[in-house]
Amino acid sequence: MCGIVGYIGEKSAKDILIDGLRRLEYRGYDSAGIIVLDDKPNLVKTEGKVDTLDEKIKDISMPGNIGIAHTRWATHGMPTDENAHPHFDCNKKIFIVHNGIIENYKHLKESLIKNGHIFSSETDTEVLAHLIEENYEGNLESAVENALSKVIGTYGIAAISADEPDKIVAAKFGSPLIIGLGDNESIIASDASAILRHTKQVVYPEEGEIVVVQKDGFITKGEISPKDRIAILEWELEQAEKSGFPHFMLKEIFEGPKVIKDSIRGRLIVDEGISKLGGLEDVADELSRIERLIIVGCGTAYYAGLVGEYLLEEYGGIPTEVEYASEFRYRKPLLDKETTALIAISQSGETADTLSAVKEVKMKGVLTLGIVNVVGSTIARETDAGVYNHAGPEIGVASTKALVSQLAILSLITLMFGRQRELSLVMGQRIAKEIYELPAKIEEILSQNDKIKEIAEKYKDYKDFLYLGRKYNYPIALEGALKLKEISYIHAEGYPAGEMKHGPIALIDENFPTFGICLKDSVYDKVYSNLCEIKARCGKIIVVASEGDSEIKNIADDVIYIPKTLEMLSPILTVVPLQLFAYHIAVMLGRNVDKPRNLAKSVTVE
Repeated sequence: MCGIVGYIGEKSAKDILIDGLRRLEYRGYDSAGIIVLDDKPNLVKTEGKVDTLDEKIKDISMPGNIGIAHTRWATHGMPTDENAHPHFDCNKKIFIVHNGIIENYKHLKESLIKNGHIFSSETDTEVLAHLIEENYEGNLESAVENALSKVIGTYGIAAISADEPDKIVAAKFGSPLIIGLGDNESIIASDASAILRHTKQVVYPEEGEIVVVQKDGFITKGEISPKDRIAILEWELEQAEKSGFPHFMLKEIFEGPKVIKDSIRGRLIVDEGISKLGGLEDVADELSRIERLIIVGCGTAYYAGLVGEYLLEEYGGIPTEVEYASEFRYRKPLLDKETTALIAISQSGETADTLSAVKEVKMKGVLTLGIVNVVGSTIARETDAGVYNHAGPEIGVASTKALVSQLAILSLITLMFGRQRELSLVMGQRIAKEIYELPAKIEEILSQNDKIKEIAEKYKDYKDFLYLGRKYNYPIALEGALKLKEISYIHAEGYPAGEMKHGPIALIDENFPTFGICLKDSVYDKVYSNLCEIKARCGKIIVVASEGDSEIKNIADDVIYIPKTLEMLSPILTVVPLQLFAYHIAVMLGRNVDKPRNLAKSVTVE
C-alpha cells in the first residue's frame, strides 16, 4: 500500500499522476513509481518520496494520455527501487499498482516460477502482474478477473496493458478505490484528495467489483456508466491545502472549533436537550431495544471509544465495552444479536482491522453502526447505519481534528441514548448547551499556542515522558503519549494516574517529566495526590488544569489552563494542548510532522 492514481483522457497523464501522488503522499511515502503508455511504456520507479520520482522524470518525455502511479508504504519488501510500484509481467506489457495484502502470494509465486515466470521484487503485488499475464488472452478485464479469483487477501488495484492502451482495469476488495468522472477523462484514486482538482463526480466500486475505466466513462457488469451510481464529493480542494499553515497537522488542530460546529450542525437541539442523528433514524426501533454496546477502533479511534465508554455508561445508561478492532474478531466474543450493537470508529472508513470487526459481527446478525469521516468509504457502506463526522479531509498522518469530531459525535449519541432512558430534560439541556459552547472554548485554548510552544521548547530534549489522567481523561493521557511518540519519536507512556504507583513510579526522576491532566472535577483530589507523589521524587510536572486553579501551581512546573466545562466533555478540550505540545516538540526536533516515519494515514492491511 498505500496511494494509487490512474488517469485516462486527453491531457498529459504524467502531470496529473504526479500531482495526484503529491496529494496522496501522506498515505505512504517510502517509494514511488509511474508508468505512462505511449508508443512504448515509460516506467520509472524509485525509493524515496514523490519529489525524488519527479526529479527522475523531469527530463523524460512522457507524452501519453494514460497511466498509473503509486506511492508506497512498505509491507512486503524493503523500500527499494525494485519493490516500488508499478509492477509488471515478464514481457513488460502489463503493469499494476496495488494496495492491500495478497495472503497466499508465496504459494502463487512458487507456482508461477514453476511455469517460467521471472520475478524482480520481494513484494506480494508482483504476483498479481504475473497472474494476469498467465491469464491474458487479449482481454485485460477477463485476465484480471481470472487472476483475482485465485487471490486470498485484500486489494485495490489499477492495471493497464500496452496491448490495450484505451482502458484501465480497476478492482477492489477491502481496500479503498474511487473513480472520478470528468470531461472526457477519468481518474482512479485511493483517496478523494487526488480527484478533487479535476472533478467532484465519483463512483465507489463495490466489494469484488471489476471496472473498466475509459476516458468517456466506465463499464461494469456489461453496463456503461450507470448514472444512478454517481455521487458528488462534498469536500472542497481548499480543504486539502495548508491554507498558510506550515504543516497540515497544525492547520487541522486549529480547525477544531469549525470541526465541532460542523459535527453538531443540525444535530443538536439545545432547548429540548436532545440530539437528532439522521443517519440513525432508519434503525431507531432496533436501537431502542439495545442493552449493550461494543465500540471498536484502532489507535486514536480506539481512545475515542474509551471516552465513549465513560459517556455512554454514565449518561447514556447503557453498558458499553471498548475493544481493539485488531483483537476483537479473534477472541470469539459472545454476542446477542437482539440486544447488542457495534459502533465502529474510523476516520478513513477503510481501516482493515475495524472493517474486519464489522464484517465479523454482521455475519452474526448484530446491528452495526459507524462513526466515519469519509463519505462512501467501505465502513460507511458496510455498516447498517451511522454518523458522518463532516470534519473535512484530514491529511496529517497523526489524527487530531478527527478525534475532536469523534468525541463530539459520541457525546451526541450519548445524549440520544440518555434521553431515551433515564437522562432528565434539565440535564439533557445542560449537556446540549455545553456541547454548543465547545467551539468558543477551543478557541481560547488555541490562543495559548505561543505559550504551549514555549513549554515545548523547555522539554524538547527529554527522552521519556509519562502522561497521566483519570476517568474521562485517562484515554486522553493515552492519546497525548501516542501523539508524542508518533510525530517526535520520543518515548512516552500513557497511564491511569491511580496505576502510576503500581509500577511506573519506579521510572520517575528529574529526567523523566510527567504530563498530567488535573481538572477541577470528580477525581481532582486523587489526581492531585498522584502528582504529589511524582513531585516528591523530583519529577518535573506539566499540567493541564481548570482555569482559576491556583493550587495546582504548588506542584506543577508548568501549567496550561483550559476553560471549564462538564466533566464528560472535558476530553474535547484537554486533548488540544496535548496535540499542540507534541506538534511543537516534533517541529523543534526537525521531524517530518505530517509524514512521520514508518506510519501511513490509512492502514488498509491487517
